[in-house]
Amino acid sequence: MAAFSCAPLAAHAGLFDDAEARKAILDMRTQIETLQHDMGNKADKGSSLTLADQNDQLRQEIARLRGQIEVLTNELSSTQQRQKDFYTDLDTRLRKLEPQQVNVDGKTVSVAATEQKSYDSALAAFKNGDYKGAIGAFGDFLREYPQSGYAASAQYWLGNAYYAQRDYKNAIAAQQALVKNYPDSPKVSDAQLNMASSYTELKDKVNARKTLNALITQHPDTPAAQTAKDRLAALK
Repeated sequence: MAAFSCAPLAAHAGLFDDAEARKAILDMRTQIETLQHDMGNKADKGSSLTLADQNDQLRQEIARLRGQIEVLTNELSSTQQRQKDFYTDLDTRLRKLEPQQVNVDGKTVSVAATEQKSYDSALAAFKNGDYKGAIGAFGDFLREYPQSGYAASAQYWLGNAYYAQRDYKNAIAAQQALVKNYPDSPKVSDAQLNMASSYTELKDKVNARKTLNALITQHPDTPAAQTAKDRLAALK
């Protein structure tokens, strides 16, 4: 019996990995088969009392080993489920970090999670009236993501943030950068309208009219063009 008097394994089941747990289960099953074989071999040997005692001890050992197998089997199942849950959660987290396809001004672009978060944060600052914070945030965004699908929009809102701060010269410069760098953006006509407003605030009617006329000529079918016509009439 000394060969089978090993310390209970249940307390250590949590320390096993899958391979170790499976090996322990197989080892204990082998021990059970050996014990059952010994019980059969002892049937023809010794006194009935001695055999009864030995068989009783063997049965107790078999019951103990079967109990440990059940504990290890349950622990192995729980470990496998935890691993499955872990990898499912990891896969979900990784998917959130992958670039997503989004629609920006009618165009589908690929946007990374950090890129989206940076743009949303800057836009939120603008909408909340934190124009100084928005200027810094949009400036950082454009430096970090110059090729972003949001770049033209970021440039446009940067100009508007300067305008809201009454920094008309920087507002004009920001919108001029949009017109130059993103000529195909739907934001161009609105950027030109913002530039004209900045020129008007600076009492520069010549450039205000020039900008409005350029807007009407280049983008005649936009809502901004109709607004430009109304403003031209007011400037005369």
